[in-house]
Amino acid sequence: MGRIGLDDLNRGTNQTGVRLYNERLVLSLIRRHGSLPKADIARRTGLSPQTISTIANGLEADGIVIRLDPLRGKVGQPLVPYALNPRGAFFLGLKIGRRSSDIVLMDFAGTVLGRIHEPHPYPTPEIIRALARRGIAELTRSLNDAERLRIAGFGIASPFELWNWESQLGAPPDVLEAWRQADIRGDIAAISPWPVYFHNDGTAACAAELVLGNGQHGEDFLYIFLGSFIGGGVVLNGHLFPGRTGYGGAIGPLPVPTSDGGFQQILRSASIYVLADRLAAAGVDPQVLWREPGQWGELGQPLNEWIADAARSLAIAAVSAVSIIDFRTIVIDGAFPETVRAALVRAARAALINFDLQGLAPFTIAEGTMGFGAREIGGACLPLLANFTQDREVLFKENS
Repeated sequence: MGRIGLDDLNRGTNQTGVRLYNERLVLSLIRRHGSLPKADIARRTGLSPQTISTIANGLEADGIVIRLDPLRGKVGQPLVPYALNPRGAFFLGLKIGRRSSDIVLMDFAGTVLGRIHEPHPYPTPEIIRALARRGIAELTRSLNDAERLRIAGFGIASPFELWNWESQLGAPPDVLEAWRQADIRGDIAAISPWPVYFHNDGTAACAAELVLGNGQHGEDFLYIFLGSFIGGGVVLNGHLFPGRTGYGGAIGPLPVPTSDGGFQQILRSASIYVLADRLAAAGVDPQVLWREPGQWGELGQPLNEWIADAARSLAIAAVSAVSIIDFRTIVIDGAFPETVRAALVRAARAALINFDLQGLAPFTIAEGTMGFGAREIGGACLPLLANFTQDREVLFKENS
């Protein structure tokens, strides 16, 4: 199996960094708009029609883009739109989760072609290494030999410092110590024929929303993902912003008030593990939250109370974030059914009534679009971002 990326697509010896940037710019525009003719690409980029023609023809020759049927009914020559070729590149993405882990194979259009879901009481390095090996072997069987050469990378979405979450993870000390000593990125790089990318799971989920979302959140948004623990990521000027250490938008440590007048981290009120504890206290098996994250069924009062508490905390997070960075949108997503996401967003919007928003520009609390699969899909988006978009500078290093 080989590797593919724009750096590896050989169209002669005159390829330059500027040309690579322009190719990424063209691909980003096509992805954002679905399809564009050369004339529109030239107008939006400011590049000459000749330059755009050369880039588009090269990308088409490499199988990265395809021509669609001409747009007829206008004066002059019919315009021919270019679209991404879904089979132009493929990506593997792995999510390491507290109660379940997943690996997916994704095509260039963002369609998940295969998935392996692995529930567990807690993750161990051995479980994750075995899942990676299984995913590489099983998920790529659906590709022919030529398509396997178009796998561009393997992305890992993982919580940072798993060994520090003893009470929430529920793992014995030897497993926590194993995580402290483990080099999962290195272990998977040793069995992966492709470059391996590693990022915080919240940042990866944010990458999925940025690359594959509906594009309605604007150029600057805070993305909040509620998994077993709450996390998130930041998009500034249309680009992923991981921050100095990769914790950009981590959100979990944000202090929020408690009913007794004190403070606690928001992860203790707006994380799914809190709902799991409430279900267990009510005599309901909390495993339903991880067995079928898209179908929880009727969970009654524990769920309603959790939504109310989480929404109040999320409203505080929204106001705090917008007070620092002029975000247009606060996006809320999570590993739960769409109905729960919608209820949580409604409750968070309603909670804003309790705040004095004078001095803040108007902003929106909106639903995310990726849902429970955001983190593993985000993992697959890491090599896509690094190889085929303008976020190359952010994510280029394989050991980010």
